[in-house]
Amino acid sequence: MPPRRPDFSRLLDAVNEQRAALGLAPLAGQVTQADVGRAAVAAVSLAIAGGHEPVRPALRVAVGYTLALLAEQVPGKAVEVRVPPFAAVQCVPGPRHTRGTPPNVVETDPLTWLDLATGRQDWASAVDSGRVRASGQRSDISAYLPLVPNGSGLPGGH
Repeated sequence: MPPRRPDFSRLLDAVNEQRAALGLAPLAGQVTQADVGRAAVAAVSLAIAGGHEPVRPALRVAVGYTLALLAEQVPGKAVEVRVPPFAAVQCVPGPRHTRGTPPNVVETDPLTWLDLATGRQDWASAVDSGRVRASGQRSDISAYLPLVPNGSGLPGGH
């Protein structure tokens, strides 16, 4: 069964909810799913930087977008990156697993993942602090991070 595709209007609503909470105008006009993902990262990053709790649906969009970027930029099946309760992807070239728990796993919470994906935290300190659990020889994904440095260059301004 192929993974289900998220409903675009729900993704856009989630981002606009976060933007409204920040006092920003909603995204409008011709926006793509990638635009919505980038805007989610930017809006959630702004909320975090301002000391606010991100809106959960926007956090889900931001996590899903950045994990999809990782899987796209580093294709493979050797490492599974898990960000419960939102999503997981497989990435990194090399031997793949077919059943059971994969030998190379990275797991973290959504806020830590976004800190890594945007460069607000480095891999070594996240692992050392226990915010990231990485097991297996190939689980160090630091060479592929950040994915969206500083949440910059995003549509809709911030």
